[in-house]
Formats: sequence, C-alpha cells, structure tokens
Amino acid sequence: MSTAEIKDIQNQPDHRRIAIQKVGVKNISYPITVLDKAKKVQHTVATVNMYVNLPHHFKGTHMSRFIEILNRFHGEINLRSFHHILVEMKVKLQAQAAHMEIEFPYFLKKRTNTPNNLGIGEYTCRMHGSLTDSDNLTLNVRVPVSPPRPVRIDDGLPRSFGHWGFADICLKFRHFVWLEDLIQMVEEVTSQHLNTPECSDSALTVETLTKALGNRLAKHRDISWFSITVENLSEGYSTFASLESPSNPSN
Repeated sequence: MSTAEIKDIQNQPDHRRIAIQKVGVKNISYPITVLDKAKKVQHTVATVNMYVNLPHHFKGTHMSRFIEILNRFHGEINLRSFHHILVEMKVKLQAQAAHMEIEFPYFLKKRTNTPNNLGIGEYTCRMHGSLTDSDNLTLNVRVPVSPPRPVRIDDGLPRSFGHWGFADICLKFRHFVWLEDLIQMVEEVTSQHLNTPECSDSALTVETLTKALGNRLAKHRDISWFSITVENLSEGYSTFASLESPSNPSN
C-alpha cells in the first residue's frame, strides 16, 4: 500500500458506541520556563502528562499531536499559556475535554541558620488544568517544614537539621500570585508556630500548622480556593492534618 493510500483513522466514525474516557501521553520530560520574581524567569525541567476525553464516534487520535502542541509553546509555561495549550488540545483533537498536568522543581534562594546564612531551597510544584466548557487550573506547592533549631558546630561543620515534614498547598487563583510570595508565607507561618510549646506533640503540631495556614490563606484576596495537608514524618509512622476551603474550585 502506498503512503497516499494509508487512512487517517482519527476522524473516521466509530459505530460501536464505546467511548474512550481518556487517551494521551504521560511522563514527558520537557524543559520549561517559569516566572521568577527576582530573575524574571527560571529554567527548569518538568514531567508532563497530556490527555483528552474523546467522544464515542471517533476511532482514535494521533499521539504525536500532543507533542506538536507542546512544542509550539517552546516550553514557556504560565497561567496564560496553560489555557492556550488546553484550548488547542481540545480543538485540534476534537475532544470533549482536555487535561494537562506538569510537575517541576522550583529553586529559591533562602536565608538559613548556616554559617554563610544562605542556601538554595527546592520546592516541588504541580499545575493541573482541565478544559470542558470552561477551564479549571490549580497550582500545588510542596514546602518542606523543618523546626528552627540552633546550629551546633562539631569540628567546624554545621549539624544537620533533619527533616520534619512538609506542607502541601493547592490553590486556585482570582489573580496571579508569585510562587516566591506563597512559599515565603508558608515558611513564615510554619516557623512561627513551631516555636510554640505544642511543637513536641506531633498530632497537635500538624493541626496547629494546618489551621494557621488556613487562616492566612483565607485572608488572601487573590486566592479563591485552597486545600492544605501538613504531614509530620515521624520514625515508623507519620501524622497529618488537612482542610479545604468551603468554596468550590470550579467557581
């Protein structure tokens, strides 16, 4: 069979009326550029999942089209481009709904209790977007939580702080919020409340931190919805507390 005779099955009708719920590509390692408050942009590498919901009357889709769409945006991912990618996925693939998830490390200079007083913090960020009749975009940031401790020096070397746990913050925005400002806010709240007498009790601490973070986020006028999970990674087990704001993230 010649190349001209090969059929494109994507737009052929499927009379079996069996709808595929999701079809797409996942675990794409892809360089992206994200906004950086201090340096304008930051280059990092993301893991990307892209998928669509197809109606029953299409037999299939070309997986390469997902990568073609992603490449057209040259790795520049932000709130505006995220929406445009979803629109193009839905239109080009003639889908009922389009979805994209990206996860990437974000790096931020921070002050520490080390001799040089500076360090680099790494924060895992995830963005999830869905587009049906309207779009829905959430941002998740995992912020490590370490209780403040005085640095003890042995033979001229700083002692390790250890690892207490993390705070997972998931947000939907009314208006743009800098990642740096969000991370700084979480670190301020956790640092302040880990100085209280209750910090020796793991269960009380995760509840205290979760409530304190919820109170701070509820007052933020640029955030329309949030969920919080704080987890303490104790030896042999972990404790956690979570809460979600009452408004619906689709609003």
